[in-house]
Amino acid sequence: MRRAEIQRWGDDRLRVRSWRGSSSVALVSPLPGQAPVSVTSIRLTAASLQERGYERVVTSALTPAEEKVFVAGGYTVRERLHLLHHDLTDPGPVSQPDRLHRAKRTETAEILTVDNAAFGEFWKLDLAGLQDAIAATPTARVRTAKVMVDAKNTLAGYAVTGRAGSSGYLQRLAVHPAHQGSGIGRDLVIDSLRWVRRRGGARILVNTQEANDRALGLYTDMGFSTESHGLAVLECDLVGS
Repeated sequence: MRRAEIQRWGDDRLRVRSWRGSSSVALVSPLPGQAPVSVTSIRLTAASLQERGYERVVTSALTPAEEKVFVAGGYTVRERLHLLHHDLTDPGPVSQPDRLHRAKRTETAEILTVDNAAFGEFWKLDLAGLQDAIAATPTARVRTAKVMVDAKNTLAGYAVTGRAGSSGYLQRLAVHPAHQGSGIGRDLVIDSLRWVRRRGGARILVNTQEANDRALGLYTDMGFSTESHGLAVLECDLVGS
């Protein structure tokens, strides 16, 4: 499927689309603000995707309550994530504000190049995934960081920050490996914290893979605290099921 669709089973709603344009892997996401869907709805969605030729399904990051129901529906944990929050105390100034800019539509390809260089194969975003990250909250913005490379202003990192009510969300943060360790990630995080704070936010949330020690170290050094529960990405093999 080229575009995301909403599968409806009674009162339950599940958002489905192809995973990174794949014809064999689908992405399933519960709708925000909805109570956990039923096991029956999860199984009906899997059967529907199997009929359409999909061989595997992965989920978005799920809460413990959502995870429990998906496991009962035949899914297994692919990877666990840390969930962290910041109470938006003043994070201090951005060290190099001149290198941060509002993202332009013409920079989408560069943003995806940075993203794909920064993350492992499973976590890389395609255009649809980037659009999902931006559209996940009622209000969002994309900021880029640029540096001079061979006399050319080059996009080296970016962040997607969203806000819903009093909560902010650092939806995506990526710095090209060639420029990691230069303070770009820290500046982008501070910029996100300050943006949410200026708009009356009470806290900001971010998640990262449990194996991503570099990102976890950055967030904890900047005053983020780990939530009592994490999130999980699950998967289901449809072949032979």
